[in-house]
Amino acid sequence: MKGERIAQLELLLHSHPEGLRRAEIARRLGVHRSTITRYVNELKQYAEINEENNLIKINVKDSNEEPIALSIYESLAFNLGAKMFATNTDIQNPHLVSGLRKIARNMENYAPQVSENIRLLAEDIDKQLSVQKGGKKYNFILEALIDSWVSGRISRIHHINEQGIIEETEFAPYFIGYVEEENGRNPISVTGRLRHSTQITTLSIEKIKEIQILEETYTIPDNLKAFKKPEIEDGYKSPDMVPLVLEMDEKSALNSFSTLVHNPAVMEKREDGKYICHMKVENSIELILRIVQGGDAVRILEPENFKKKFCSFLSKILEKYK
Repeated sequence: MKGERIAQLELLLHSHPEGLRRAEIARRLGVHRSTITRYVNELKQYAEINEENNLIKINVKDSNEEPIALSIYESLAFNLGAKMFATNTDIQNPHLVSGLRKIARNMENYAPQVSENIRLLAEDIDKQLSVQKGGKKYNFILEALIDSWVSGRISRIHHINEQGIIEETEFAPYFIGYVEEENGRNPISVTGRLRHSTQITTLSIEKIKEIQILEETYTIPDNLKAFKKPEIEDGYKSPDMVPLVLEMDEKSALNSFSTLVHNPAVMEKREDGKYICHMKVENSIELILRIVQGGDAVRILEPENFKKKFCSFLSKILEKYK
């Protein structure tokens, strides 16, 4: 049985029939150059390997690996999904590269054009892997969370909490996937239960700095919904629409919100000539930017928690200029 690294090496050499130097193989596999000789010797048990002019090559006709039984439509769908994965995350995943190369190899004979497109996508992601910072540790933590999830074992994690402080806790991962944030990002996140409590929380993988899988096991509730957004207290319950109450110096200030999704605005003119505007507006970073665009002619009156969120946004910007 081939180990994971040996299988990755075989895929890498199949994807580069012209051969690769040891230093390049080490870079792509994320290991030290000194270990490549051992990997090559182990792979020789399963495939014919040649080395010419410091280039390691594999005999492509010698592979006894079973093909992946995917149709053209399935493979293309996988390709499109991989592109979305690659563009939605800040840090690329080496396992995605391996999977794409397997699909590309499977399609070489009956769909060479699709195969080449998938291979090029794998190469592009591989190049990003070589230059990204913090990717190795990020992917290690992601793999450990997956192992914890699949084996049903609790993990001890060190993560950055909402106050920006690194906190240690024991965590039972329930789901791993994308979470949509207000700034348009879709980071890979994990939802799970904090140990010794019933609290369910969602953490971005980027905020987890250390992880250790423990021996204690856990079970996932049958009726739990993945990435369910909690209700927001003290103001409004829906995270999608904000019931805004704004004070406006001029009625024309409402024009700033014309590109946002909102229900018809109700305007009340006060005795001092200012307007009070009531409307539900989509909860997004664009809403904050439109309020900023209004300058001192627009002021948030309600809800209180959205006002605090807006002030926090402004404070972070001001910090940049101190």
